[in-house]
Order: sequence, then C-alpha cells, then structure tokens
Amino acid sequence: MPHSSPQRTDSELGEFRVKGEIPVPILIVWMTAAAVPALSFFAFRAHLRSDPQTTYVLLTFAVLLSANALIHFVANSDTLLRRGFILVITALFCYLAVFAIENGAGVMWLFAYPPIIFYISDSRVGIIACGGGWLGLALLYSPIGAAIIDTPYSGSFRLSMMIVLGFEMVSCYLLDQSRRRSKLGLIQLASRFEYAAKHDALTGLANRREGHNRIDSEYQRYLRNGRGFSVMLMDIDLFKSVNDNYGHQAGDRMIKLVAESLQTECRRVDMIARWGGEEFLVLLPETDTAEAVQIANRVRQSIATQAIEFDGQAITATISVGVASIHGNETIDRVLQRADEALYQAKTQGRNQVCDSDGRHTAA
Repeated sequence: MPHSSPQRTDSELGEFRVKGEIPVPILIVWMTAAAVPALSFFAFRAHLRSDPQTTYVLLTFAVLLSANALIHFVANSDTLLRRGFILVITALFCYLAVFAIENGAGVMWLFAYPPIIFYISDSRVGIIACGGGWLGLALLYSPIGAAIIDTPYSGSFRLSMMIVLGFEMVSCYLLDQSRRRSKLGLIQLASRFEYAAKHDALTGLANRREGHNRIDSEYQRYLRNGRGFSVMLMDIDLFKSVNDNYGHQAGDRMIKLVAESLQTECRRVDMIARWGGEEFLVLLPETDTAEAVQIANRVRQSIATQAIEFDGQAITATISVGVASIHGNETIDRVLQRADEALYQAKTQGRNQVCDSDGRHTAA
C-alpha cells in the first residue's frame, strides 16, 4: 500500500516546526520586547523636541504592542497574537511613512516590514500586505500624495525608496517561498520515515511495533472504562511449501492477498498488523469472543475462496486463527499468549480453523 505525504497549505505548514526554526509566537514576543524600548526612546526624543503628538502616538503604539503580548499570555491564542501584531505594526509603519518621523528617517523602518510579514503570516497575507504597502507608498510619493501631505522627501529619495523597497519585497517573497518549500520537503521526509517506522513495506499494514503500541493504547482504555477487546492471531497454513514450490515472489503475493482480505473483511475500527513473516494480528476494540470468532471465520472463508495467479497456476491458501479476549486484570502479554495458544490449537486440529482461547467457539 503506497504512502504519499499530503500537500499542506501555508497555514498548515505554520503548525509544524523543523529543528532550529523559531516559533512565530516566540518571535513576535521577542520583537515586541525589542520594539517597545525603541518606540519609547524615539518618543523621548520627540518629547525633547517639544513634539507632543509624536510622543503620544509612539507611546500609544508601544502600549498596544505590550497589550497584544499580554493578551496572548492570558488568552493563550497564537492566532490572536499574530493578527494583533500585524495590525499594530502595519499602522505603525504607515504612521512613520506618512508623518515623516525623525525628519523623514523613520520611513527607513519600512525595510523591516517585508521579512517580518512573510515570516509570521502565510504567503497570501504577505503578498497583500506588501503589495498594498508599496502601492500606498507610491501614492504618497506621487504628485497627488504630495499635494495632500507635505513630506520632506526629495524626488531622488522617493524614486530610490520605491525601487529598493520593491526589490526587497520581491526578494523576501522568493526567499520565503524557498524556505516554505524546504520546510515542506523536510516535513514530507519526516512523514515518510514515520510511516516506514510504523508500517510493513510489503503490505502497508501496521508493523509489529506499531501493533504493540495500538494494543497498549487499547489496553489503557480498557483499564479506564472497562470496555473489553479481542485479538485475532493468524498465520498462513503451510506457507513454507508455497515458498519452496513457487519461490518467494509467490509467497509475497500470497501475503499481500491475505492482507487485502483482512482489510476487506475487518471493520474500520479494527487494527490490522503484519506480526511477522506469514503471521498477522488483528485488534478488535469493544468486541467479545463470540463476535471475534465470527469475524475471524469470515476472514478465513474469504481467503479460502481466493487464489493468486503465478506462472499460469492458481495457488490457493488457508489460514488458521487463534482468538482471545481480555479478562479481568490480566496483562497484554497474557492475552497474546492465549491467542497464540489458540492458534496452535487450530493448527494441531487440522488447520483452516478458528479456535478461541476459552475453548467455547471453534469454526472450520
């Protein structure tokens, strides 16, 4: 069963982090911690120049950034933190550009906007924010903007600012796309490794280790709510003769046939694992012994009616199944041991049979 990693959107990528990547909420908190003293410093400079409007406005932005961080610590909402930060810094940069703070030097802070916005938001938001900002600045520097707002920027400065800022925005977008593609590649690689660690390469079923993990989870659930479960342990009868007579390629096809039959006949809630070689295990949550035997017998009958084609020959096979249900406070190892004993009983009684560990249900 092939496995492919799902494609993820920009917002979904933000939920995953690779080693060394700074989480967006931590980055925003750090930037807030750096921005508040800087704003306070420039507010103090404006106060020394007897510019109360700039003083109050910059202090207001410092308070808004601090409040946004405090709300995050209280509400514990990363989305609220990110949106609030984007809103405040967008308004701040607009103010710096329009009112030419620090004799027009404040507009230089606009160069910090593209890398920040692309890193902390998805690509769509970054493109809209940067594109809208560039067009707004172009309007401000145009004759129409100059007629409305008197700014100290020279013509050469305006032209250079528009070209350099546009170049930076495009560069930040391209670098951000490269970062996101690299991150997606790492996530997909990790997903494939995780899948390979939990699944059998031939059948796509859970492997023995993952099977143990799933059984342990079901056992913990049983200890909490008392809802029992059953396990079916089975293997292919006389499988060695298939390999000896037809080769391992035919044996692999037979294993895949059994795996596909199990996936067809078992329920969606059941966990199917390749336990090793020609042996399989099925975990049946909230299933008693009688129902487990019925399911096992349905699987057994389905496999007995199928065959694989190999070198023009139809090769059939049967399975023997041992069933065990959890009892009282017994351990998982004990349940698996009883299932194995029931499987041995099915083998010794002639194969192509289902036996349960309690000896009350047998089907052939």
